[in-house]
Amino acid sequence: MAHATAQLIGDRSHQCDATATYSHDGARAYVLCDGIGSSAEVRSWTITAARRVARAAARSGEAEAGLRAVYNSYAGEPERSDPYADLPNACVAVAVTAPGKPLTIAWCGDVRAYILTPGGALQCLTADHNFRRVFSRSRNIVTSYLGASESDDQRKARYGHPAIESVTGTAEACRLLLASDGAYEPLEDSARNLADYLKRDPKRAATDFAAAAIEHASSHADNATVLVADLPAAGSRE
Repeated sequence: MAHATAQLIGDRSHQCDATATYSHDGARAYVLCDGIGSSAEVRSWTITAARRVARAAARSGEAEAGLRAVYNSYAGEPERSDPYADLPNACVAVAVTAPGKPLTIAWCGDVRAYILTPGGALQCLTADHNFRRVFSRSRNIVTSYLGASESDDQRKARYGHPAIESVTGTAEACRLLLASDGAYEPLEDSARNLADYLKRDPKRAATDFAAAAIEHASSHADNATVLVADLPAAGSRE
């Protein structure tokens, strides 16, 4: 399955987005993490977190199970229950293909997952975990993230959605797009059609998408990271 990633640092001091892929027994996981903050510590932690999620999701053969296992592992760290602790966190989306099964997607935060159908329709499969969704306010404040210690019920009571959400995608051949907010928001803000950047091979599509995001960003461009993967129909995933 052909895939490619591209990322640009924008105006941030560090590149704190990370992508990872992992395969196990025919299942393949694709992950994009968007680290919260900008430091060497956040960058390193986010790279490790992306790899952990990819490995867990591929081994489970299902996106939510993999993400939840890693979420719970971080949540169980004693220091994360301290409200004053300043520890790395990240928004994340993971997609998993497995033999004979439809695509599965899971996320916490505002990293998005899209699919581009063979007919050219781009569908967003995720719903952002941020204040814009919950309170119709700032999109820059997230309401769930990897590294949090709250349970699904605690997040739902506070924000109306669980800590982790998941969906089942298509069983048909499609193109997968994972994008950080620094990639999709500038293009949406400037009324660009995101599908226009996904028409070429995965490497060129990823490169064009990230470059366009920085080009159309406001005065302070965020890290822009995308992962593009061409996925075959479920029945052909051997």
